[in-house]
Amino acid sequence: MAALHVHHGLSPNADAWLAHARRTCAAWARSGRPVRLHWARIDGRPAPGDSVEAWARRERYHRLAAMAREAGATLVLLAHHQRDQAETVLLQAVRGAGVAGLAAMPRLQCRDGLAWARPWLDVDPRDIAAYVQRHRLTHVDDESNRDPRWARSRLRTSVWPALDAAFAQAQAMLARTARWMGEAEEVLQGVARGDLALATAPDGTLDLATLRPLPPPRARLALRVWLHDALGMPAPASLVDRLAAEAGAASHGEWPAPGGMLRLIRGRLAFQPSSGSAAAGEREAGATLTSDHGPAGSPLPPRDQPVAAHLPAWPLGGPRRLRLPGWSGAWVLRPVASGGVAWDALAQAEARARQGGESFQAGPRRPARALKKQFQAAGIDRWHRDGPLLWQADRLLAVPGLGIDARALAAEGEAQVSLEWRPDAPGDTA
Repeated sequence: MAALHVHHGLSPNADAWLAHARRTCAAWARSGRPVRLHWARIDGRPAPGDSVEAWARRERYHRLAAMAREAGATLVLLAHHQRDQAETVLLQAVRGAGVAGLAAMPRLQCRDGLAWARPWLDVDPRDIAAYVQRHRLTHVDDESNRDPRWARSRLRTSVWPALDAAFAQAQAMLARTARWMGEAEEVLQGVARGDLALATAPDGTLDLATLRPLPPPRARLALRVWLHDALGMPAPASLVDRLAAEAGAASHGEWPAPGGMLRLIRGRLAFQPSSGSAAAGEREAGATLTSDHGPAGSPLPPRDQPVAAHLPAWPLGGPRRLRLPGWSGAWVLRPVASGGVAWDALAQAEARARQGGESFQAGPRRPARALKKQFQAAGIDRWHRDGPLLWQADRLLAVPGLGIDARALAAEGEAQVSLEWRPDAPGDTA
């Protein structure tokens, strides 16, 4: 078991918090419960105009994912509780979020080849505090929780006491709202994906004429989901509004978008990333895929047939997206210093559906186990198991939801990439 700690460098007490984590793990080891501490420091500062909270959260998850892979872990447990969830719902509501935002934090999601779980999401923090006091557990309090500069801290100190006094069940009810919104978002995503299956061309462009017969809210939903996929982030509401108003009856046009430009040509909407953007890095690297079932544009091969993925000679830098015919999703490749698959090993990679009998090794010091058992141990739901396995000849490289097989990890110093399967699926957002 491993404990992960991120030193943000934002608090004058950050060094003391790291020392506390070290003492705690050392005490556990002396009592016969060894827990290895992995920690990382965040260097730098947010860019001008960037939210400190958003920057810290983004950098924290990046470091946590790297440390988890280093530890050979496939499951990361986060300590968010019911009050955190209720606060997130309120913050999203005052920011004008839609259903996806009000769904707040998922209990389980697969990202960066890891399963991220929040087992305390239904637990009242007062119960956690009582447990800590009863067992005399040492802990630290982050003083930023009372700093009015941060939106969540203002909510905790100024709004929540009054809300608690007026509505005793507010916390539980807001957390329940998040659950309902999460279910609603899954349904909406399913509807949108069905519409986009008919409206999206093989080259990824969106045929707006196919959306016109739909009721306006449904057409806007499909447009939002398509934009999220194209931009790699939620589209601003102003952009969705403008496209719905201007592009619906047009055949040509241009609209600026985060990271590039949206262009409408002969009724088809396409996103062209600007040079150097992250979206450009992924989209320009769309893999050249061949199979024995005919040229591009021919009927897709059956799901149980292997599809050879011949990667183009990309320079190793920036993210790359490998979309495979016959599967709803894409493998995303990113250069990493360690914990990845050798770049050369992907040159003759093949994507195959599960046939049964495959085994997966979750970490360098772990035994290989059947895929079904590994999925169950990691808490991966059935939807996130449905994707192509990557093979190099008879060697398993990576599995959707589980990440890279430890037997396929590259040697130290070798050019390598991480592999993350991103399904075109509901409920799998960051």
